[in-house]
Amino acid sequence: MLADLQSAFRKAVLDPAVATPSGLMAHNGVAPQRRFAVYRNNVTLGLAGAVESRFPASIALVGEEFFRALATLFVRAHPPRSPLLLTYGDELPGFTEGFEPAREVPYLADVMRLEIARSQAYHAADAEPASLDALSALPPDQLGDVRVIFHPAVRLLRSAFPAATIWQMNSGGEISEITDWSGEDVLVTRPHLDVAVQILPPGGYAFLAALQAGEPLGVAAETAFADAADFDLPGAMAALVNAGIACRFELQPETAALPG
Repeated sequence: MLADLQSAFRKAVLDPAVATPSGLMAHNGVAPQRRFAVYRNNVTLGLAGAVESRFPASIALVGEEFFRALATLFVRAHPPRSPLLLTYGDELPGFTEGFEPAREVPYLADVMRLEIARSQAYHAADAEPASLDALSALPPDQLGDVRVIFHPAVRLLRSAFPAATIWQMNSGGEISEITDWSGEDVLVTRPHLDVAVQILPPGGYAFLAALQAGEPLGVAAETAFADAADFDLPGAMAALVNAGIACRFELQPETAALPG
């Protein structure tokens, strides 16, 4: 009985089309419909506000009124599954792609994905990035067999739009006309305290995605060159340390992990 009431309450509190659950009472004995409607509105506004707090650039891109309408519909369709709201809204990009008014802003979902990546990087576990000495110590004749253990904060995004440029322009960056609407591959890192967003050069995404999937350096390099013939392998190797991507380098299975 209690479970049925809880289920009915959950449905009604998120959907204004659902009637007030039976069995509810107001403290003053009057019909509870009005007070429940106020409570329902407060819950929706509170959850929509939690979503909005994660997407400031997206709000700047489409405006507060548009985003509030989107967030309200999202809240009703995807209520939080956890009392911890730090990750609430991770499903918003997919929801946005099915939101008819957003079709005029096809890059909005990827800008949201970038904002999610930044949030995830910010809250990721701390770890010590690998040093230049660790990279230099790798035996050249076994370099192709080395696997890279990524920093927990690393996130990768491949967009068919210049998502990082659009995000930057709506996050206090310089406003200018975008003349090249080619897609951008994006790296998000947080080696220490600050989250950094970097547009990857040709082949960079394929290289890092292969490494993150557990492929050795040799396979990752082949994947990158197949993706972009002008892939800069030395530059990409240096970035593993300079951008704080790697925590350590491993030779498997015969050789033990090289120190970071």
